Amino acid sequence: MYQPIKICKYDMANSYIFSSESVTEGHPDKVCDTISDSILDACFEQDTASRVACETMVKDNAVILGGEITTSAEFDYEKIVKDALVEINYDSKYAEGTDYSYTCKFDAQNFFFMNLLGQQSPDIAQGVDAAGADDKETEEQGAGDQGIMFGYACNETPELMPVPIAYSHRLGENITKLRKDRSQSWLRPDSKTQVSVEYVDGKPNRITAVVVSTMHAAEITTAEIREILKKELIEKTLPTDLLTDETAYHINPTGLFIIGGPEGDCGLTGRKIIVDTYGGMGRHGGGAFSGKDPSKVDRSAAYMARYVAKNVVAAGLADRCELQLAYAIGFPDPVSIHVDTFGTSHVDEAKIVSAVKEVFSFKPADFIRDLDLLRPIYRKSTNYGHFGREDDLNSLTWEKTDKVDALKSVCA
Repeated sequence: MYQPIKICKYDMANSYIFSSESVTEGHPDKVCDTISDSILDACFEQDTASRVACETMVKDNAVILGGEITTSAEFDYEKIVKDALVEINYDSKYAEGTDYSYTCKFDAQNFFFMNLLGQQSPDIAQGVDAAGADDKETEEQGAGDQGIMFGYACNETPELMPVPIAYSHRLGENITKLRKDRSQSWLRPDSKTQVSVEYVDGKPNRITAVVVSTMHAAEITTAEIREILKKELIEKTLPTDLLTDETAYHINPTGLFIIGGPEGDCGLTGRKIIVDTYGGMGRHGGGAFSGKDPSKVDRSAAYMARYVAKNVVAAGLADRCELQLAYAIGFPDPVSIHVDTFGTSHVDEAKIVSAVKEVFSFKPADFIRDLDLLRPIYRKSTNYGHFGREDDLNSLTWEKTDKVDALKSVCA
């Protein structure tokens, strides 16, 4: 006779391994994000009313821009691209004065450029504009598109981010510093990192594996790379209490990585959305960020959702918090707001929901104003995560925890 299986929490494993990856600014997709956000900032430097949806593609020695921009700003698009490539170090001049060669086809000193940017559709513009229009449901500024956006925070790190993505980003930032300060001038811009963390009873316990793959000059051996990066990067970046004798290190596991960047792989804006957010620990609505002005709620509402979730956790109302927002194009109010604390709340979750709705406004015009998003700040957010960055809170305003007292007061 069939007997149904009974499942309770005590039957389930209390440990698991979760991995997240990051990529550096020289990864082909991140090159595209960097260019797109550089153009967005160039527009906002002259015209804060700019509407920007800039997409970039790179391959071999070609850079192609596409999308829609409506702006009064005037600048040299090709120069913006070149300056971005020089900053990333896709530049044959970078190797001058070192013992290493630069052999990448993708070079700021010699690239093919095509600009296919057009203007924003007037049908979309009338939905976003704070003005009435035929058959428009409201005269308020509406969302720039329909869609769902998520924000997430947890108390695993001081910046309230999950451990795997936080340390993957730190590895990426530090390998970039090793390259840019010339202490390891054999490094080239295209690198990827990955950290696997064992959780026990929901808490980070140890790092089980670290993966670092980096493009390099032809003159250095794989053995040298592995020795240098283990000592100078991994051991100096990751906390010793999370590394154990059993931690596995995979450094350039394929061996040679001389051909990289856009020569090795085509790049597109917006393909690293999990790297940009929570490394897979929090959900994602699917919309990319880079190259979009804040009228596009794919970006700005995701920033707003992170702002809310971070303040909820910082206020001690929950150990983990995820906020989902959903919008209809042209309409100002979200069609839904959902808060999930995954059973970690320290007050009634209904109180948290009420507090969130009372303390924050979720109309795009309001949170664009409150977070001061009509500024040329976006290039600072492009690489090593749009969230968890507390190096410049004046720019990355969605990382502030200035609503803690207000939330506590409402929940008291």
